[in-house]
Amino acid sequence: MSSSQEKVGTMRLIIIGALAESLINFRGHLIKAFVSKNCEVVAMAATSPSTVIAALKTMNVEFKEYPIQRNGMNPLVDYKTVTFLRQFFLQFHADIILAYTIKPVIWGGIASRVLPNTRFFALITGLGFAFNGKGFVRGLLSSLVARLYKFSLTNARKVIFQNPDNLREFVKRGIVPQDKCVLVNGSGVDVVDFSYTPVFNEQRTTFLTIGRLLGEKGFREYAEAAQLVKKVYPDTIFQLLGPVDPSPDGLAITEVEAWHNQGVVEYLGSASDVRPYIKKCHIYVLPSYHEGMPRTVLESMAIGRPILTTDVPGCRETVVPGKNGFLVPSADATALAERMIWFIEHRDHWAKMGECSREMAEKKFDVTQVNAQIMAILGV
Repeated sequence: MSSSQEKVGTMRLIIIGALAESLINFRGHLIKAFVSKNCEVVAMAATSPSTVIAALKTMNVEFKEYPIQRNGMNPLVDYKTVTFLRQFFLQFHADIILAYTIKPVIWGGIASRVLPNTRFFALITGLGFAFNGKGFVRGLLSSLVARLYKFSLTNARKVIFQNPDNLREFVKRGIVPQDKCVLVNGSGVDVVDFSYTPVFNEQRTTFLTIGRLLGEKGFREYAEAAQLVKKVYPDTIFQLLGPVDPSPDGLAITEVEAWHNQGVVEYLGSASDVRPYIKKCHIYVLPSYHEGMPRTVLESMAIGRPILTTDVPGCRETVVPGKNGFLVPSADATALAERMIWFIEHRDHWAKMGECSREMAEKKFDVTQVNAQIMAILGV
C-alpha cells in the first residue's frame, strides 16, 4: 500500500469497461458496493455522456476517459490504449484493477503487468464475436484473440466467468489454468427495482425481445418466427427494443425498419428504462447465439415473465425447461415459432411460469448476492 493510501486508509480500485453506459447499467450496483467499503474508485471507459459522468459523481466515483476502439483491430489505436492505461496505472497506484469485456481485459491486463503490487482481475462477460461462428477469417481472429487473452491474463489473480461453458472454453484452449477460474451468476439483477408484476390479461399475446441490434442476438430468426406464427395467429404482437450497434455483426437499421413497416415486428427504438416494456409483455424471448449471462433475461425473470431462449452458453442457465420457460436450438426460426405457438395455446401456464422465474431470480441471480461473491474474490 502506498503512503498516500496509508494516510486516508482506503483501498484504491480501478474498474475498466469499454462502453461508458455499461458502468451504470451493468456495474452500477457493484461500484456502489465498492464505495460502501470505503474504496477510492476510478471508473474508466471510452468517451462518456455527461449523464454517466454525473451519475458516477453522485456515487463519489471519478470518471477517466481513455482511448479505446470497441470494434475492429487497429494496431495504432490499440497501442495508444495500452500506453494510456499503463501511464494512468503507474500514476494512480491502484490496489485492484477489475476489467470487463474483451478489449479492456486484454489491454488492461497487458498494461497492468508493470505494476507488481497491483492485483489484476478479469471479468469475462461472454466470448463474443471472435470465438463464435465458422470460417477461415473467424478462425484466425479466434486464434489471435485467444493468444492475446492468454498473454494478458498471465498475471491475473483470478478470472471471473458468468457461465460454466465459457470457463471450460478458456481452460480447454489453455488460456487460463482451472485453478485461476471462478464462476458467478452473471451480473445479477436488482430484484427490488425489477419488482414482480403479474402477467396482465390481454387477448392478444405479446412477445418481446431486447438487445443491441446484432445478428448474433438472433433477431433475424425472431422476425422469421414472427412471420411463421402470424400465419396461424395473425393478431400476435412481436416487439423489439434496442439500439443500433456499429460492430461488424450489427444489423442495418433499414432491415429492422423493413420488419416494422411490413407489420412483422414492432420496432420500439431504444430506451434507458426497459421495465415498462417488460411489464407490458407476456413472454420474454432472447434467441441469442451466445451470451455471458443475458441481463435482459434476468430482468424479465425478476419481473415475473416466462422465458423463451436458446440452448446456448449463458442462456441455458436461466431456464428450467417446462418450469419457467423453454430452450430452443439457436439459429432455428422454426423451433422458435413452434414454442411461441405453444405459449399462445397454453395461456394457463403463464402465471405459474412467471412466478417460477421470479423465484429463480431471487434465489440465484440477486445482484446483492452476486456482488458479494465478486467482492470476496477481489478481497474487498
